[in-house]
Amino acid sequence: MRGRIMIVRVFVGSTQTMPELKAVLGDITQLSVDAIVNAANTSLLGGGGVDGAIHRAAGPELLEACKKLGGCATGDAKATPGFRLPAKWVFHAAGPVWRGGGHNEEALLTSCYRRCLELAREHGVRSIAFPAISTGAYGFPQRCAAVTAFRAVKAHIAPSGVETVHFVCFDPTTLALYEQLLSSAGMEDDDQL
Repeated sequence: MRGRIMIVRVFVGSTQTMPELKAVLGDITQLSVDAIVNAANTSLLGGGGVDGAIHRAAGPELLEACKKLGGCATGDAKATPGFRLPAKWVFHAAGPVWRGGGHNEEALLTSCYRRCLELAREHGVRSIAFPAISTGAYGFPQRCAAVTAFRAVKAHIAPSGVETVHFVCFDPTTLALYEQLLSSAGMEDDDQL
């Protein structure tokens, strides 16, 4: 799938190198990055959407590796090798199901992004690709999920060592939303996002 890319450098603290955040329209399984994030269910045994696409592209070895992990709590993430993917690692993030916003959903989604960046530090990852976690079958409103993702990455990227973050969008509508957020990245007040 051909796509367009929007790139912005975001100052996130006193780090000497500023990470690059990109909005990309395309297939996360085709990206040549150190790690891709799987929008997984808590069983980690595959499913539909991004989860199914990653399992198919990585091959049966991914399912076997996931079986050994014993599942994943909502808001957490676990790592496996990428097997047949261009990415060396897959970080499986178990996002929350949207239940109206009063059940800690934003905090759990933030935790997914934070945990993936912690795994990035542990595995020496310099480039990572995130899908729009929880926005498919889990029903998280797209704008709320995108703002949560952007804020979480901005807040937790500095100690991770990650230099490039790809927000991989499946459709032009989601891409436009991330492009809007990235174009507002230099604003001091995140409440304006």
